[in-house]
Amino acid sequence: MTYLETIDWLWAHLPMYQEKGRAAFRGKLDNILLLCDHLGNPQEHFPCLHIAGTNGKGSSSHALASVLQEAGYKVGLYTSPHLKDFRERIKINGVDIPEEAVVHFVEENKEYMEGEDLSFFEVTVGMAFDYFARERVDIAVIEVGLGGRLDSTNIITPIVSLITNIGKDHTEILGNTLEEIAREKAGIIKRQIPVVISEFHPLTAPVFKQVALEKESEIYFANSLEVPYTMDLKGGYQAKNIKGIVQTLRVLQQKGWKITEEHIEKGLSHIVANTHLMGRWQLLGEAPKTICDTAHNAHGFTEILSQLQQEKYDTLHMVLGFVKEKDLSSILPMLPKNARYYFCKPQIDRGLDATVLQEKAREYGIEGVVFSSVKEALTKAQQEAKVTDFVYVGGSTFIVAEVV
Repeated sequence: MTYLETIDWLWAHLPMYQEKGRAAFRGKLDNILLLCDHLGNPQEHFPCLHIAGTNGKGSSSHALASVLQEAGYKVGLYTSPHLKDFRERIKINGVDIPEEAVVHFVEENKEYMEGEDLSFFEVTVGMAFDYFARERVDIAVIEVGLGGRLDSTNIITPIVSLITNIGKDHTEILGNTLEEIAREKAGIIKRQIPVVISEFHPLTAPVFKQVALEKESEIYFANSLEVPYTMDLKGGYQAKNIKGIVQTLRVLQQKGWKITEEHIEKGLSHIVANTHLMGRWQLLGEAPKTICDTAHNAHGFTEILSQLQQEKYDTLHMVLGFVKEKDLSSILPMLPKNARYYFCKPQIDRGLDATVLQEKAREYGIEGVVFSSVKEALTKAQQEAKVTDFVYVGGSTFIVAEVV
């Protein structure tokens, strides 16, 4: 098979959460354990970091990988979902897994995968572990896909676990309260393995403390940490992420990893160059200034709106689209009524029809125009915006994927 044929086979034969939603979420670790056993348990052959959280886990994972690269380590990085190319999910020192490696993995294990009830995510996690083991990485940074406790990545035993923050998202799977969601995220805490919490919240902190106590794991709340560094990732919310990142690096230093202050400074200021991260307050154009961001829940939009308040513009134009199961009642009320809205649908099965979004927005006093595609909506927004205006594109990772 060619690379494109291989990717088509994966999408056609394996249920994918990004496309199918809850129907593709397994909610158990049996399959990934069996797959990794079939592969020779590659996850046991390299040290790793495990990153969970409602928002910020992608930025934090890339930042940690960047610093470790600057320190001279061969660093594997597993994240999800991808924006443009499947291979973005699996990288070593910022370089995507080669097409031939993807093809080889599928061809070598196709018979096994066809005989098992595996999900797309389970297969990609197994592929990442197998690739990192074969390439003998010095360390891997592994981002949780969804939740933590029952996420397919949660068969690893990391050096340090990092939980960025807790917000209400995927409530149909993880729970309706912050405490319930925190307990699912806390599922990545392993016995006697230190855990770092980037943000302190009075409702979730007791959950993390209790689980850490049960697991005899040292816990660090990084919110009060003084950080003398800056990141090249834009967006005011990165000021919260950076505290957890640096605290995680401090724990690694204590464990003997050779990471200097220069490595941290350079790594945090070269995240995009080292890892090729996209979609975090990413500049798409000037005059009018056009920004996209993958924020897709109430917690994320709170940070986005705070960042927008720091920008200078005459009129705000918002190109928005969501997935069907998104809790719009927690997002739409906070959006500014005086902005101009361009509603569109991400081109996936889970994409919310733009007309439905328009009707929902109207319930909260927000008027907008429906467009047949993300590209059409963005083009119209940029045409109507003056050079002194601001255009924001977001609402879903899949909206951003269509414009970056």
